[in-house]
Amino acid sequence: MTSLTVRGRLSADEVAAVKELVHEVKHEDGVPPLSDHVLLHLPRGGDHDVRHVLALDGDQLVGYAHLDVTDPVAGSSAEVAVRPSSRRQGVGRALVSSLLELSPDGRLRLWARSENPGAARLAQSLGFSRTRVLRQMRRPLTGVPAFELPAGVSVRPFAVGSDEAAWTALNNEAFTGHPDQGDWSVEEIGLREGEPWFDPAGFFLAARGDRLVGFHWTKVHGADGHDHDAVGEVYVVGVADSERGTGLGKALTLLGLHHLAGLGLDEVLLYVDEANTAAIGLYERLGFTTRSKDISWSR
Repeated sequence: MTSLTVRGRLSADEVAAVKELVHEVKHEDGVPPLSDHVLLHLPRGGDHDVRHVLALDGDQLVGYAHLDVTDPVAGSSAEVAVRPSSRRQGVGRALVSSLLELSPDGRLRLWARSENPGAARLAQSLGFSRTRVLRQMRRPLTGVPAFELPAGVSVRPFAVGSDEAAWTALNNEAFTGHPDQGDWSVEEIGLREGEPWFDPAGFFLAARGDRLVGFHWTKVHGADGHDHDAVGEVYVVGVADSERGTGLGKALTLLGLHHLAGLGLDEVLLYVDEANTAAIGLYERLGFTTRSKDISWSR
């Protein structure tokens, strides 16, 4: 018999159980069920103003849901993970039904990783509609084209302890209104600085004089003992409004690809919203192709 428990913060034992569940789901499905943002905040018991729903079969955690209720415009958003051995037993349906009850206004956006067909069937059966698609695109790190920075622009690595505030301001300018990357606080970059994958040598800042005007933050997955070959990521590229149309975004993207290739990596990935056709067109011209899609279901 599965029971549901709602938490505002997770205990250390509950954090450990969720991590073990996430690892098992990722091993089964090939992709993590939870976003980087959720996983980054998890070790401290979770982010502020969220709800954690634990599905328990006796003492075993068989499902977990993370509910973010902090966006009054777009509505609450959620991510769900169900232990592979407990699927098709009503655990996912019970979690999503609980999330709908917990949402302050009844609205809910539900993320399904890599176009999971089981998640699609569940979402449609509960009256959700497909509303957003996030593409994962990849390309090999061979034959990366040469690039040239716009005149007057210089590039340097990120300096931990001094660039956080200026970078956060530029990021929020570049991603105004973006549901994932916009409106960050300095705390968000601080959390990532504490991660094993963080490397300031792969975090490039572009400047005109003393003013930051662009950046390319790269990431390496699987370099610390994962069960797959290491792969690079275009973690985030952004440019100031004043630099749009100058070619700086393309140049910074290629700069990062050359850096990742220099680390001996064979492949690079990135995530881009399917509605951002201009960015997708640029990435396709740079040799990226779509590998998978994450789907947001809304009700």
